[in-house]
This record gives sequence, structure tokens and C-alpha cells, in this order.
Amino acid sequence: MAAPGGARRWPLLLLLFAGLVHGASAVFVVKDGNGTACIMANFSAAFLTSYDTKNGSKSVTFELPASAEVLNSSSCGKGNASDSSLVIAFGRGHTLTLSFTRNATRYSVQLLRFVYNLSDTGIFPNSSSKETKTVESVTDIRADINKKYRCVSSKQIHLRNVTITLRDATIQAYLSNDSFSTEETHCEQDGPLPPSPTAPPQPSPTPVPASPSVSRYNVSGTNGTCLLASMGLQLNVTYRTRDNTTVTREFNIDPSKTTFGGNCTARLVTLALRSRNLLLVLQFAMNASSSRVFLQGVQLTMTLPNARDPTFKAANNSLRALQAAAGNSYKCNAEERVQVTEAAFLNIFRVWVQAFRVDGDKFGPVEECQLDENSMLIPIAVGGALAGLVLIVLIAYLIGRKRSHAGYQTI
Repeated sequence: MAAPGGARRWPLLLLLFAGLVHGASAVFVVKDGNGTACIMANFSAAFLTSYDTKNGSKSVTFELPASAEVLNSSSCGKGNASDSSLVIAFGRGHTLTLSFTRNATRYSVQLLRFVYNLSDTGIFPNSSSKETKTVESVTDIRADINKKYRCVSSKQIHLRNVTITLRDATIQAYLSNDSFSTEETHCEQDGPLPPSPTAPPQPSPTPVPASPSVSRYNVSGTNGTCLLASMGLQLNVTYRTRDNTTVTREFNIDPSKTTFGGNCTARLVTLALRSRNLLLVLQFAMNASSSRVFLQGVQLTMTLPNARDPTFKAANNSLRALQAAAGNSYKCNAEERVQVTEAAFLNIFRVWVQAFRVDGDKFGPVEECQLDENSMLIPIAVGGALAGLVLIVLIAYLIGRKRSHAGYQTI
């Protein structure tokens, strides 16, 4: 077989559009020197990352465009029996690489690599850096030999500070007949295929979730700890189901099924929580003039059950929640509701948080929330009213007693 040669883009007639919200889904093909396809992939992808500007850190989400192309650096491997790769390029120097490996029975995307160029002002406006960054991660994308990998559900892959979401993916390497196989290996997110129902299923009532479990989080950087937090988190989202019904549901974030991380900069502290179907990013900022620290940004990406659009996204980078002076901690026993968008709220329970100027693993002086202060005012006011009433009764009694004595003469 000839040495691995040109990698060609499938004709544009094969482009499949995923709708107005999602980017275009396209078929990418890698061929060997004889023109035989060895890798085929059909998916759309979204990228979520953050970068530094002169005004602080900024989050950005962008799609894999329809103009993306397969590079000639893609490879079928030696004799289509060893490591092979699909390299997709778009924009000004951005590349997405899927590196495959195989054994006797299965193949897999052993490594997913994303290279992005911060000098691309179309995606990263006002970036303070012009460098090119590379992030990569192993994946659980795998399938049996001579079968295609199929995943209808949105699949998130976390590469350090970049999250890539693959949607409606069909991928196959080491092809045997120059086209996708009719047999497929399903991803775990899709779950087992449901049996054909003999009668229409009856909807079950949605249970109201209990308060979420409180967990402790911390983020550290080169200068030590930059964030301490203890809180329970709950998501309240409104969306349309597959039968076009609008529903509002609450989802508790389970600390036992969630990993967390983050990063520290001089202007922004980020806490990222990830689970199988969720990415929640909380960004804390500090006002340099007032030295006030607050929750400035919330970015949410999650997969919703029975939704018309399974991938739900919400973001808000202009919040002013959980405020405290730098060096102090913010504490609130009452439930706090932070509105991210009209369709998404973040409910925070029993929060105790401090960002920037953290001394080791200890919270600084506490600033109580207004809700807790108001809850204390009620019993104080009631107690004060009762004390005043007792005092009035006592004074009235003494005056009445004095008058009764004044009506008699001493003999």
C-alpha cells in the first residue's frame, strides 16, 4: 500500500446541518495514497474556554465551522493497521486532532488534541496574549473493529481549561469497505436501546428534589489558595420537552459524582465543576477601586432528559452576587437564588465562600448576607415589642395603684 498521502474533504453535498443553534455537522474523510478511505467522522462540535484580556478573564463559546477542512498531516497509519489520525483545521490556526489506536478487537480515540490561536480576533477579541496553546486528553471513544462509533447524545470532553462538546457523532477508523459500517457501537451516554412498548408509557410525576448536599471546594494557584467555598448547589432550568411542553425542573449537584478544579489569576478566580452530563463554571472577580469581591460570572452546559434540544446552555458574566470585602468571607445560611438567564437559576444553599486573599485553609472575617440579617431582625423586633408591651402594662399598673392610694385619708 502506498505511503499515507493526501487527506481529502468529503464533497460539500454531504454536509448535514444541525440547526440554527448548533454548528454544521460535516463528514470528514482521511484517505491513503490509493484513495481508499481509512477514517470517516461525522459530527458537530462546540468549544468552551476562557482567555485573558486587559479587563480580566473572558469566557467564549464557539462552534466548529462548516469551512473546517481535513489537513494533509492526517494519516492512515502503516498499512491501515497501526496508529492513525484525523486532523481538522479551521479559522486562523486552530486544529482538532483525533489520534486512533487499535488492538485485535477494538479501536479507540486514544488522544484528543486541540490547538487554538489566541491571535484570532474573530474568536478571541481583545486577547492580551497572541500565543498558540495546546491542550489534550485521553477519551473513552471506542468501538469494535469493523463497527462505527455512534453517540446521539452530546458528549463533553474536558481538556484542562477547554471543554469540547461533540454532538450527534459517528466515527469509524480502520475502515474495511471505504464507508461507514452498518453495525455500530453505542456510547454510554445513549444507554441501552429501549424495547418497543406495547402501550403508550404513562408519565410519572417528577419528584421534588431535597436540598442539595453541602460540599467543600478549594482552588489553588502558584501563590497558594485563592478560593475556599462550602455550599450546596442546585440548578433550576426551564426548557421544552420532545413533545413541545415547557417544563421547569430542579437538579441537585451531587458532590459524590462531581469533580472540581479551577485557576487563579490576579483579576479572576474560577471554580469549575464537572460531572458526566454537566459543566458549571463560577467566576469570582474583585473590583480594584472598592476592593469588593463578588460572583461575576456563571457558565452552564448540561444535558437535559427528554429535552427537544438535549444540550442546555446558559451564561451570565455581569453578576454582582455573594459580595464581601477582599480578605473577608461571605456567609449565608438562607437559600440564595442567582438568576443566570430567564431560563436558568443557580440556587445556593448554606454558602460560605472567600475568593482572593485567602490565608491557607481558613476563612477570613465573616460578612453575613442580608437574608440572614433580616431573619434575625424578626425575632429581635418581636422580642422588643413584647418587652415594650410588658413595660407599658407595668407603668399603667403602677400609675393605677398610686391613684387608688390617693383616694383615702389617714386617720
